[in-house]
Amino acid sequence: MHFHRIREINLYEMKPSILLVGNFLSARGVNRTLVEEFSEGLASAGYTLITTSRIYSRLPRLMDMLWTAFSCRNSYQIAYVEVYSDAAFIWAELVCALLRLLRKPYLLALHGGSLPIFARRWPGRVKRLLDSAAAVAAPSGFLQKEMSPYRKDIVLIPNSLFIKNYTFRLRSAPRPSLVWLRAFHDIYNPQMVPRLIDHLRIPFPDIVLEMIGPDKADGALQETQAEIEKLSLQNYIEIVPGIPKSEVPAYLSRSDIFINTANVDNTPVSVLEAMACGLCVVSTNVGGIPYLLQDGQDALLVEPNDPCAMAAAVQRVLTEPGLAEQFSGNGRRKVEQFEWLVVLQQWQAIFERMIWDG
Repeated sequence: MHFHRIREINLYEMKPSILLVGNFLSARGVNRTLVEEFSEGLASAGYTLITTSRIYSRLPRLMDMLWTAFSCRNSYQIAYVEVYSDAAFIWAELVCALLRLLRKPYLLALHGGSLPIFARRWPGRVKRLLDSAAAVAAPSGFLQKEMSPYRKDIVLIPNSLFIKNYTFRLRSAPRPSLVWLRAFHDIYNPQMVPRLIDHLRIPFPDIVLEMIGPDKADGALQETQAEIEKLSLQNYIEIVPGIPKSEVPAYLSRSDIFINTANVDNTPVSVLEAMACGLCVVSTNVGGIPYLLQDGQDALLVEPNDPCAMAAAVQRVLTEPGLAEQFSGNGRRKVEQFEWLVVLQQWQAIFERMIWDG
């Protein structure tokens, strides 16, 4: 008993060294990723980390991930590997195959609203990868449920925020000032935004909207710009290129209503950030969104690709007495559950179990 007690204390005080495998590309002008936020949080909690990769080109990035996992094998005890769909899934497969050869236990962190669709196309591959891991975590009840056919014991650990970075303002008398914050990519349906504003500019002639995000180069940005010009909305909509993560709270705070037009989604951090600042959220009801937001309680949810329905929801927020204040306050209270120090305890429990089992 005495020996066991000493060992528990040492495990808590001597945190495991961790290899983090994901995309660390913000220095290349790409939106700051979840794994970058995660690494900063772990470092501030005293963990020793090795991270990969910061290389932008895809094949060299994969090679860097593999080389880092191999060359630093004596410097980390466990690995954390992000899992997305499509080509990124292949990277996870290859990195994990190498980790097995090195006899390194690894945790898989599932991400992306498209992952369940990919899993239905490749069920054998997905199940083999998930079964090979010491633990699997999902950031939403949606992914946990959708991926449960491939592994039953997926742990739900939500995305987190450093709440202190987001100044809250209760929206009791909202202005027709809207913001959209995602990447310009077809799955987020930015092309719908001009049609939404076109429905709202007559009842709210002073309406303005900022669209903030980087161009993913699939044509969505150009289509959005063309739709703005077609509908003569240049005085109502401003497009802002991707901004540094540190500036997100300030940009969000300028508006009162956050709109999310995605066709595919999981648990978007941008929605959490908007709630932390006190914005009223109007979103499509796709993927993990209904697991995050309760329609009529802390947000309004509408069917995807329906600008009329979303315009009606925005109009309710602007005109229905007490509704904006309810959403603003309830949203902030909900997102406080995602505070980093709360979520960190859940990660620590998994890391310690991996060390014990390993």
